[in-house]
Amino acid sequence: MSENILSHEPMIRLSAFLGVFVSIAIAEALLPRRRRQFPRRVRWPGNLALVALNTAVLRIAFPVLAVGAAMVAADQGWGVLNLIQLPDWLAILAAVLVLDLAVYGQHVLFHHVPWLWRLHRMHHADLDFDVTTALRFHPLEIMLSMLIKLGIVVLIGAPAVAVVIFEVLLNATAMFNHANLCLPPWLDRFLRLVLVTPDMHRVHHSIRREETNSNYGFNLSVWDRLFGTYRAQPRDGHAGMTIGIEQFRTPRDLRIDRMFVQPFIGPAPVRLKNIPPPASGTTPIESKP
Repeated sequence: MSENILSHEPMIRLSAFLGVFVSIAIAEALLPRRRRQFPRRVRWPGNLALVALNTAVLRIAFPVLAVGAAMVAADQGWGVLNLIQLPDWLAILAAVLVLDLAVYGQHVLFHHVPWLWRLHRMHHADLDFDVTTALRFHPLEIMLSMLIKLGIVVLIGAPAVAVVIFEVLLNATAMFNHANLCLPPWLDRFLRLVLVTPDMHRVHHSIRREETNSNYGFNLSVWDRLFGTYRAQPRDGHAGMTIGIEQFRTPRDLRIDRMFVQPFIGPAPVRLKNIPPPASGTTPIESKP
């Protein structure tokens, strides 16, 4: 089974990505949580173009990606899990959990180191919050994230199957928790016991500094609860909260050419300043389920 998964890894990842993306895009169109401030034709071209660009950049810059690194580590006996004897299922589970914790830790780091925040703030500069926001990362951040991931994979000796599972899960849950999707309150409360939900992660995209610096998880919600970075709801509610950061707030800033230069423009305070929500005429309105 493992060999079958690895031999079809590119198709598995692509099929999972397209299936989850289309499903969530349809769901959030039918049950939106907030009214859009900008139409899809303004935001989606830039956000989606970044997916193709970042994929190409990784293929060019890294001859070996995470799955390849896991296979090399296994062949060479590198990493903790290649030095100890564990049942396959337990090694896979341990690797997935450690990789998820590493993503949480990296995310915290990117918020609290000024030059890393310069790269990461492009993700937060989106002025709406939907499934394509999950795909909006600067190419330099994507390459740095891959370097970190390769190091973690080799250090822990993650099984290649675990890396495939983790990357599929991470992509799927990231698109889910960035969805502009209105879940019933009871379902949100139940899911966020384990997973990061859209309402939980949306708080992280608030312009308020204490909310931006919370809810860092992309997959499992346990890390935010465990390390004290969990915030249940935004102060202004999901209808009244302001999405984005203060530096880049015009439609022009949503163009892909402007996204590329955002890390190099203006100051980059790690702790964002609070600003009042927009005037009532432009405040997003919560959609009813």
